Amino acid sequence: MIELLASGRIIDLILTLMLLEVGILFLYHVKTGRGIAPTSLVLNQLAGFSLLLAARCALLGGWWGWTAGSLILALFAHGADLRRRWSP
Repeated sequence: MIELLASGRIIDLILTLMLLEVGILFLYHVKTGRGIAPTSLVLNQLAGFSLLLAARCALLGGWWGWTAGSLILALFAHGADLRRRWSP
C-alpha cells in the first residue's frame, strides 16, 4: 500500500475512475435526459480532478508551477460550479 501511495499510482487509479464516472454519467444523461447536467458534472469533476493532479505533482516532487497551476484551475472550476448552482 505504501508503494501505491508513494509512486502516485493510487492517484492515477482515482483519476481513471473519475474519467470513467464522467463518461457513464454523461451517457446516462444523453440517453435518458435525467441525471446531472453535463455542465454541472464537468465543472464539479474538473475541480476534483485538478486537486488530485496537484496532490500527485506535490507527492512526486514535480515542478511547483504545475502544482500551483492545478490548484488555481481547481479554484476557478469550483468557483464556476458554485456560481452556476447559486440561487439568488
